Amino acid sequence: MNKQSACLPLLDDFKELPGENVREFREKGHTLVTQVLNKEEIAAYRPVIVDAAEKYNTETRKLQDRDTYGKAFLQIMNLWQNDEEVKQFVLAKRMAKIAADLMGVENVRLYHDQALFKEAGGGPTPWHQDQYYWPIDTNNTITMWMPLVDIDVDMGMLTFASGSYKEGSIFNYEISDESEGAFDNYVKEHHFAISRANTMDAGDATWHRGFTIHHANGNNSNKMREVMTIIYVADGARITPYKNNWQKNDHHKWLMGKPIGGLIDSELNPILL
Repeated sequence: MNKQSACLPLLDDFKELPGENVREFREKGHTLVTQVLNKEEIAAYRPVIVDAAEKYNTETRKLQDRDTYGKAFLQIMNLWQNDEEVKQFVLAKRMAKIAADLMGVENVRLYHDQALFKEAGGGPTPWHQDQYYWPIDTNNTITMWMPLVDIDVDMGMLTFASGSYKEGSIFNYEISDESEGAFDNYVKEHHFAISRANTMDAGDATWHRGFTIHHANGNNSNKMREVMTIIYVADGARITPYKNNWQKNDHHKWLMGKPIGGLIDSELNPILL
């Protein structure tokens, strides 16, 4: 650990999780936990994450020249591998314990992190299921979605179809205009309740299962919507055969090409508790 990361607040204490969050997560497949990081902690980590995201961002096209996926957000993955300060955030026990408690498992491993920065004027993120991309044999997967700045609905708030995770994988669609249309019809036909927060403070976080259908509106503000995410998987999960090329890519990129059927336990998937 270098001098700068040693000055950052440790996030290895455990936060008592209200029972209502656990009940909501298990019923709806998502929940909002307030003040996962307090104001001082998020103020310390925000510049570290923003600096790393800017350093490793590879998107150079103008917003109008991108496809729907590209207009939705700037996506910078696995910052923890390249930056010691971000590593301290991503591997923190506090968030890992919340993930484990929500899923009702003893321990979790890291799948990967990603900064999702939606630019001012950035487009909507289409309806989708995250686990479409993951060759994982369990439904016990969870994404933490934490804004680094205060946000409201005009900035692209994450929006969930409550209870939609219970049917598992619905369509073989990546995030696209096609997924937006198919999932929009599916959500309406099945009368899922639509849920989103009106506002979130920096350091609050939503948590959702890998198969929870969700989307986000465009960023109609004049500010960047800075969000850091961490994806966790229950310890003991195994690698499944590919269902699409994205899963093949994930197998090599995030699971280091370990044998199909084997445990998810590579160097990129450390155990966190």
